Amino acid sequence: MRNQSSALKKLFQELGYSPREKFNAMNYDRMIFNDFSNNRRVDIFLNIFEMCHKFDFSHRIKLDKITLPLVDLLLTKLQVYEITDREYRDVISLLLDHEISQSDEDPERINVKYVGKLCANDWGLWKTTTLNLDRIDSALSSFKLTDEQRELVKERIELLKQTIASMPKSMRWSMRAKLGEKVRWYELPEDDKKVVDSNFFEASATTKNQ
Repeated sequence: MRNQSSALKKLFQELGYSPREKFNAMNYDRMIFNDFSNNRRVDIFLNIFEMCHKFDFSHRIKLDKITLPLVDLLLTKLQVYEITDREYRDVISLLLDHEISQSDEDPERINVKYVGKLCANDWGLWKTTTLNLDRIDSALSSFKLTDEQRELVKERIELLKQTIASMPKSMRWSMRAKLGEKVRWYELPEDDKKVVDSNFFEASATTKNQ
């Protein structure tokens, strides 16, 4: 949560991480810490998760004691426009291991109705989500799954797609749909090299030259 930013800064500094001071000061909902010794970075989102698409998790965080609800974790993968093998595997694992539901009552199930609700109000998110569901569905044969596992994932993908398609779309969605792909509907997050503190590379270069 945003009100924990000071405690988070203290924790990571105690763990040996250096805050990216300018970036953290300029970004209200995001913090970055670098571990120069071990070539690692921690990227923290406070309330708002914003990469290719934007999500406000402030009202979702308390639904699960340990982490975000499964559906929110799924959305952080499906919102990636330039989706990679890592996201493919994460989505497949989530859909393989967890049943589908229509509410947040059971923390071990994925609330597809929530996905449908968000997509019905945001054409851009709808576009990326449905595009990625189709991509993953088409790529299932390339992953080491049993026939039974593959069919189960395909069934759950289809349930997601049907739920998204069945939700009444908002006026906002309809207006944006008229523009379609003529206007880019997603953001491309900064490359790691642009986000990580420049001192990181200076420190790396110094270490290599020693």
